[in-house]
Amino acid sequence: MTAVSAPTRPSQLKEFWRYFSENRGAVAGLVLFVALVLMAVAAPIVAPFDPDQQFRDNLLAPPMTHGAAGLFVLGTDALGRDILSRLIFGARFSLFIGVVVVSISLIGGIVIGLVAGFFRGIVDIVIMRVMDVILAFPSLLLALTLVAVLGPGLVNAMIAIAIVAQPHYVRLTRAAVMAERGRDYVTSARVAGAGALWLMFVTILPNCMAPLIVQAALSFSGAILDAAALGFLGMGAQPPTPEWGTMLAEAREFITRAWWVVTFPGLAILITVLAINLMGDGLRDALDPKLKRS
Repeated sequence: MTAVSAPTRPSQLKEFWRYFSENRGAVAGLVLFVALVLMAVAAPIVAPFDPDQQFRDNLLAPPMTHGAAGLFVLGTDALGRDILSRLIFGARFSLFIGVVVVSISLIGGIVIGLVAGFFRGIVDIVIMRVMDVILAFPSLLLALTLVAVLGPGLVNAMIAIAIVAQPHYVRLTRAAVMAERGRDYVTSARVAGAGALWLMFVTILPNCMAPLIVQAALSFSGAILDAAALGFLGMGAQPPTPEWGTMLAEAREFITRAWWVVTFPGLAILITVLAINLMGDGLRDALDPKLKRS
């Protein structure tokens, strides 16, 4: 007698993409983000000029200016550097900042949150009070203070932003661990002889990743914004680094007579942050069971 196989369920990846693709804004954000990544990777090929090359005959040239070296599509800045080339190379710095900040804050937040949620007691109280103190300060002000202590620079700015963003991951991880630690599968693993580290990182953590992934996607855009703000205040990336916030800071004095030197870096920040936020909304819809439509 031939057994009839049960209908196979769609894979988790297909299910995720089905819910994600229902959000058209999220798909548009994903397309923009992928295009940004490809542009950043291929910056030496895509950019028409070197980002630090100066064309002294074309200072503050408006967009679509034909110079001796070629066409300046987005114009040039006060030092004669091509704005389009600097924006393309600046995408590398923005993505690098986002990846480093999210990685540091995510890994640190997961470890601290797991410890707080699993062991509870005095450990939990001490950790959460420290997180509450960090959250009590405005994030940008605290990051600015930390950079002032550590010294201006891109590396110190990323460290400061990661420290400021970490409490959100700690609180999310702790809440998820507290919801999962009393479930049957955790009790079974404990009875089977699993140690504390195995229970935290192998048994519980995989079931807590959905909200953390969404938070990481949304924090990515926040890291880019904070880094641009610190660069604009002179505490982040330092000239002549083609970082978008630094480009805005260098162009402040020309805002009334050369609109393009501030408009295009600002638009680059706006479009990038908007794309990542739209993508984060789609991830939230696809990963949160409460938001999935039956």
